[in-house]
Amino acid sequence: MPIELVAIDLDGTLLDSNKRLTVRSHGAIERANRLGVKVVIASARPPRTVQPLYDQLGLRTVQINYNGAMVWDPRHSMVLMHRPLTPEAARAVITAARECQPEVLVSIEMLNKWCTDRYDAAQAAAQGWTLKPDCIAPLDEILGQPVTKLMFLAPPEAAIALEERLNARFGQQLAVARVDEAIVQVMHPRAGKSAALSLVADLYDVDRDQVMAIGDALNDLGMIQWAGLGIAVHNAHPRVRQAADYITASNDEDGVAEAIEMFVIGNSPR
Repeated sequence: MPIELVAIDLDGTLLDSNKRLTVRSHGAIERANRLGVKVVIASARPPRTVQPLYDQLGLRTVQINYNGAMVWDPRHSMVLMHRPLTPEAARAVITAARECQPEVLVSIEMLNKWCTDRYDAAQAAAQGWTLKPDCIAPLDEILGQPVTKLMFLAPPEAAIALEERLNARFGQQLAVARVDEAIVQVMHPRAGKSAALSLVADLYDVDRDQVMAIGDALNDLGMIQWAGLGIAVHNAHPRVRQAADYITASNDEDGVAEAIEMFVIGNSPR
């Protein structure tokens, strides 16, 4: 069956090691768009940091954000699906984190807004965060609504200890993971790219066998296993490579372009 929907992770997959979109990958996605194939970004990023790339690619599709905790319609600034933490759960996690690491920086993502009670520009810059928080306020003022994602920023050794502490206390109820050597992330336990991709496929009336998913990291594993055609870039995590139906070139060697050219453009009956 021809591929009708392509879900693509960004960092480590579509973007090269310098966070750039190559000419070849851009061209392959444009050709897929012209064929009528739905190209969907599936990223851990929030909508606001995906928007420039979405516009550059000329996309008109919905997108998967926050590792699947939210499906967002950029054209209408509308939430189509949201699996957040309750304010009470978020407060309990933050309290436990600060008991373990009092100086930990807390980032609170709510839909498309970033809030915090303490901002450190130097640490944010070290993580490549170029935007500033939408609000800086006491936690009591922030935690009045559901929280899409919590992130804790700490030195690497402290982040390891924090992940262990939060997993021991909340690992049975929430999804706790160290997503970077200095960042611990906490999300709704059922937030995932596979469930979000299933919803998007239904939205576009595309059969699972007509979906191709491309990724590199463990947070891409579910959608690669769910899709009719799962693609891992060459630089992917070993478990992702093992689960994939095909291993394409790395993100620095236009792996996404190779996969689209081979399985979408090359097999298109149009």
